[in-house]
Amino acid sequence: FMKRVGGLKRQVAVGIGALSPDGLSPRQQLVTIRRALEPLLKERERIFVDDVRPALLRESVELLRWEELTDVERQFADEYFEQKVFPLLTPLSVDSGHPFPFISNLSISLGFSLAHPDYEDPLFARVKVDPHVPQWIRLPSESPHTSFRFLNVRELIIQNADTLFPKMKIVSHMPFRVTRNVDLDVDDEDAEDLMELIEEELRQRRVGEVVRLEHGANPDPWILNFLIEELDLERDDVFESQGLLDYTGLEPILDLDLPRLKFQRWAPVLPAGLSEEHSIFTSIRNQDVLVHHPYESFAASVERFLREAAHDPKVLAIKMTMYRVGQVTPLIPHLIRAADEGKQVVCLVELKARFDEKNNIYWAQELEKAGVHVVYGVPGLKTHGKTMMAIRQDNDGVRAYVHCG
Repeated sequence: FMKRVGGLKRQVAVGIGALSPDGLSPRQQLVTIRRALEPLLKERERIFVDDVRPALLRESVELLRWEELTDVERQFADEYFEQKVFPLLTPLSVDSGHPFPFISNLSISLGFSLAHPDYEDPLFARVKVDPHVPQWIRLPSESPHTSFRFLNVRELIIQNADTLFPKMKIVSHMPFRVTRNVDLDVDDEDAEDLMELIEEELRQRRVGEVVRLEHGANPDPWILNFLIEELDLERDDVFESQGLLDYTGLEPILDLDLPRLKFQRWAPVLPAGLSEEHSIFTSIRNQDVLVHHPYESFAASVERFLREAAHDPKVLAIKMTMYRVGQVTPLIPHLIRAADEGKQVVCLVELKARFDEKNNIYWAQELEKAGVHVVYGVPGLKTHGKTMMAIRQDNDGVRAYVHCG
């Protein structure tokens, strides 16, 4: 949605009617996408409701509603709200003096319909569920190793909503989230400063137009219509969820110490042809080596290649490309070490890697600080290839050792 659907909606908005290879206009593609997506979403919800929750319950993992809590659990939940949730909430109402608030991409929100004694018409208010608060709060148990009871933070906020809206009557509420378009059209061929251009794109992406509204089951019609109008959406942009709006919030359940419910951790094997008894350069010089990730170890092949190149006094230069660089990467320290040791180090960091631009900009700047020659990419192209070359002074002359993936 953030990229493909956003791009199609932009084409529709500006009147582009060019047909796709399968003969569909942008609007026809949007209709087809929704038609194909609806049964997939229903199947996801069915799996969660009919398969996942009962399976968790058999393991004494309960995802509860407020009315299912004991008095002790409710007291704990109320104290948790007061101490850890309430300080992070900022209710924003909409009236003549308060415009409709900005809603960030994929953030979970609660919409409220309020009755105010000074107004005839209902008021809309939005409360953002702070992402730093776990979506599922574990409740205390007399048997903490055998019983696992959780309450969704949305339920907790709803039950304590009167503290957010004093002197008002809460008529109804509805959970929702929006998806924003991040498919920004950036022309980098004539850019004088590519990094500056990408940083500006990131700022624009935050406020991209809304392309989808998701809401919980049995929505309040007034709240739903209000959001559709304020977000400038069509009915086909709206999706109802019988399950969860954000399944990534189940991390607290995943973190439970229940190894029998989880896949066994995969242990990659040592790549054939890369003996640990001698230098990786000796192995590569003897024969080419094919490595199949993730079945064969990345650490014992690619990372080892870079690590040995960074420490080997015979290596004169290291040149490599990077497409997606995570927040934690084992490769960057080796490049910095090589530069510190006086080797020539050149690294192409693709700043246009979708959704990883921020990480890549950070690491490009860190490499530059360490004295690495950094290239930001090729104008008009994206460099997806993962390549690395070590130039080494062997006994019989200078040789190039290459990884290509």
